Amino acid sequence: MVNLISANWESLPTQTVEQHRTIAAIDLGTNSLHMVVVGIESTLPSFSIVAREKETVRLGDRDLETGNLKPEVISRAIAALGRFQKIAKTLNVETIIAVATSAVREAPNGKDFLQRIEDELGLSVDLISGQEEARRIYLGVLSGMELNNQPHIIIDIGGGSTEIILGDSHEERILTSTKIGAVRLSGELITTDPISNYEFQYLQAYARGMLERSVEEIQANLNVEELPRLVGTSGTIETLVMIHAREKLGSVPSTLNGYEMSLKDLRESVNRLRKMSNSERAAIPGMPEKRSEVILAGAVILQEAMNLLGVESVTVCERSLREGVIVDWMLTHGLIEDRLRYQSTVRQRSVLTIANKFHVNLEHSDRVAVFALSIFDQTKGTLHYWGAEERQLLWAAAILHNCGHYISHSSHHKHSYYLIRNSELLGYNETEIEIIANLARYHRKSGPKKKHENYRNITSKNHRQIVNKLSAILRLAVALDRRQIGAIARVECEYLTEQQEFHLRIFPSRADDDCALELWSLDYKKEVFESEFQVKLVVNLEPKVTVLN
Repeated sequence: MVNLISANWESLPTQTVEQHRTIAAIDLGTNSLHMVVVGIESTLPSFSIVAREKETVRLGDRDLETGNLKPEVISRAIAALGRFQKIAKTLNVETIIAVATSAVREAPNGKDFLQRIEDELGLSVDLISGQEEARRIYLGVLSGMELNNQPHIIIDIGGGSTEIILGDSHEERILTSTKIGAVRLSGELITTDPISNYEFQYLQAYARGMLERSVEEIQANLNVEELPRLVGTSGTIETLVMIHAREKLGSVPSTLNGYEMSLKDLRESVNRLRKMSNSERAAIPGMPEKRSEVILAGAVILQEAMNLLGVESVTVCERSLREGVIVDWMLTHGLIEDRLRYQSTVRQRSVLTIANKFHVNLEHSDRVAVFALSIFDQTKGTLHYWGAEERQLLWAAAILHNCGHYISHSSHHKHSYYLIRNSELLGYNETEIEIIANLARYHRKSGPKKKHENYRNITSKNHRQIVNKLSAILRLAVALDRRQIGAIARVECEYLTEQQEFHLRIFPSRADDDCALELWSLDYKKEVFESEFQVKLVVNLEPKVTVLN
């Protein structure tokens, strides 16, 4: 079973990449939009920062009644992204990878916003989950700091969420994401200026209460003898450290990477900031524009996290989510040999983890995956022209198509959709998870219909075509293992163009097996396949060849 899964995954074709590439990563954060442009040296492999851009847009400043992103904020964001694109073009950027995080995730009109970006700018933005955000933050830190095989706790305080990660040089152990951020808490909990004692105490208690679960999970996965170092990333921590360095050293170091700040000094900073008005904080030398409005809430989050973790200092890493997006791209495109133990197979591991969680029969699912990918490969260039990315999505859907049995056999295909859609599939963006869930949803019963809410969630015409056609292939693959005993050994496909016939030759595992149930199931399920590909499906059972000694 394991060998088959590995073979399926490793046979996924990788794209060839030139040695020198210039690419950009954009992070649509709750507070600011950031872009980093990097030059990739694939022979090392490594990348160097060419340029950085930032614009404070405040996507987290949403409508209080509806939770929607405000029209004026959307306009500012699109204008900023357009400016980023122009800068990228002048720097000869070949690829722009963009991700959106908590503010867009939580806004009811978040997907409409991303669709508008694509329509107006031609820029595709991946909506990633909190855990996926944490995983890429971990990758970003790995690219900028040597962890020396020692456990490290990484904290990233964003505008709308705080990620706390436990990892080392080999792998991430725990990924957590909590819905507290500098912008979120400033908007929801601070109404006085300077902050009143009551609001400050409530802010501390709220931050501590929200962080407790993440910290407990981190601590439960540490060995008694391990004393992890705390690494801090993001604008809040960099600002606090920069001000600290200016006051302690008289100047700001050329790089903050590796700079250490004690919990004692942080507490002093928090006590000073809480007594200041916003205008007084804004006048602090080195305070970035608009950061003064949210710096206190961010500092309190860091302070309470350090108190709960029992650490006495935090060390800065200037690389985080955006750089993690770059590393993830390099891993996906085969530019990094797997020094980061298992990182290159994060998608495979994540799918198999979910399969085990919901007690999927992996022997059956793996056979279905083998058939699905075999049909996909044999029909490429005739019935479809998709490549490695779509193949990966088909593999994931084949492995997970039956996970809905965990809830109930009745309508299990619908349950599969729900479980996949709401599971943390690491390595996949929001759109890819939606496609995988829909592929599993349509492995049986009716085909995709616009009246189905889950199908309407897919807004792109191209993505709907992927669901329509790959789900039809998945149906045949499921039928080929109808009894779940491995009755079919392999399949051969042939498309006769003139007759518009698709011939499927199936080879039984045993000579005395007529595979009647598999043949019946193929006949029952062929209608959707024939309709999608505009062919007539002809199935032939080939005799098993017996080799005589």
